[in-house]
Amino acid sequence: MRSTKSTVPWVEEELGPFGPAALKPYSRTRFAVDGSALLKFYVDIDPEGRRLREAATVEQAALMGIQVRSVLATGTSGAASWTVFRTVPGIPCSIGTRKAAQEYISHVSAVSSRLHRSPAGAATGPSWDGRRSGPVPPSRFLLEQLSRRCRLMPWWEALDTALRPIDAHPVVHLHGDLKPEHFLVDGERVRVVDWEASACGPAVLDYTDVAFHLVRDLVYEGVPPGRVPVDLLTGLPFSGPALAWRLLLWLDRRRVQDIGRVTVHDVHRLAAEGQDATAHRALARTIARLRAADVPR
Repeated sequence: MRSTKSTVPWVEEELGPFGPAALKPYSRTRFAVDGSALLKFYVDIDPEGRRLREAATVEQAALMGIQVRSVLATGTSGAASWTVFRTVPGIPCSIGTRKAAQEYISHVSAVSSRLHRSPAGAATGPSWDGRRSGPVPPSRFLLEQLSRRCRLMPWWEALDTALRPIDAHPVVHLHGDLKPEHFLVDGERVRVVDWEASACGPAVLDYTDVAFHLVRDLVYEGVPPGRVPVDLLTGLPFSGPALAWRLLLWLDRRRVQDIGRVTVHDVHRLAAEGQDATAHRALARTIARLRAADVPR
């Protein structure tokens, strides 16, 4: 991997040229015209931290036996933070059918068996490097990811209290965003991409992300809440408080007014639920209501 502060034109000359940009909320990506590389720009939320975190984690994940997209170069250019990855074959996972959703869950389980290891001296927080100014409980790590306005919400204290039991969970390596499109399937090989949200914390956080994406994405594709296959999630580690937090994190990153659309009752209901299927069905109903209120996906 080459790390540099040289300009993007150098990247264009040696690894490009690159085609038009695909825009996402927090990144811009451009594929090389010959298909050999992917140029990714990190935008908005902590671009430089995300760049450094992803480049370092990809190397470590490969050493753990996880198939990844290797880093060809990474650096900064002015205010831009970027990384060039080698492209890999594979089709993103889908959850459009029950069989596809089952395959997605099986890929999650296979990767997690390698990923969720507890490294010596690991401390909760972003990245896998373990460098912290002091120990941070997982509950605090989660709450600090919410914006300051959330502290004024009527559900804040209840969420704070509900999350504290996860402080007793072992700290492991986390991917941080195990959604379907981050699994590229090529026959028997499965590669995991987009490691910029990697962190250390309780394993249940990765599984909560999986549950949230399965439910949210299907509801936004028009599947009625009662037909979302939440039974496929049975057996995965579950935390009602973590599920409530994940819903709130999503809303906190939507429009300013959207975080106010969740009630104290919504948060209490998810956080207090001890049965995963019941909680996931409640999540589906809540998300369907938010979709009907035009909350963007």
